Amino acid sequence: MSAPSFAPGAEFRAPFRAMTRERMRWYCDALDTAVENDGVFRIAGPTIHNDDEFAKAQGLSAIIADGMISTNWIYGFMLDTFGSAVLERGELATKYIRPVYEDQRVRPCLRVAAADDAGDSTVRYGLEVWCEDDAGAVLTVGTAAVYLPGPQAA
Repeated sequence: MSAPSFAPGAEFRAPFRAMTRERMRWYCDALDTAVENDGVFRIAGPTIHNDDEFAKAQGLSAIIADGMISTNWIYGFMLDTFGSAVLERGELATKYIRPVYEDQRVRPCLRVAAADDAGDSTVRYGLEVWCEDDAGAVLTVGTAAVYLPGPQAA
C-alpha cells in the first residue's frame, strides 16, 4: 500500500462520530475536576453543555457540545493522518461556527493548502481543517500546519 499524497489539494475525511450526551458530559465534569486538581471527581454545575433547561434559558433548543470536542477530533485526525510529527511541531487554530447537538454525527476533515520548504530539511504542510455533519454543513473551521521531513518543497 502506498503512502498518502500530501500534495496541495489532497483532502482527507475521517469516519463520522456521534456526539453523545455522555461524551458532552465528560468534558464538563473533566474540566471542573482538572481545575480543582485535588484527586476528587467533580460533577459540573448546569451549563449549556450539560443541562437542557439551562441551555433553553440561554436561547438554545437543547444542550450543545463544547467546542473543544470537535477541536480534539480534528487534532486526533491530524495525528492519524500525519503521525507523531503533529506532536513534535504542529499548529492548530479553530473557530466554532455552528453548534453541535446531541446525537449529531460529526466528521473531521482536512485539506492540504500548501507544501513549502521550511528551511530545515522539512516541509511545512499548511492545512485547512473543519468538522462537518452528515448533511455536509460545516460546524468548525480552522487552519493547521505540520512539519514533515522530506525533499525540498517546490
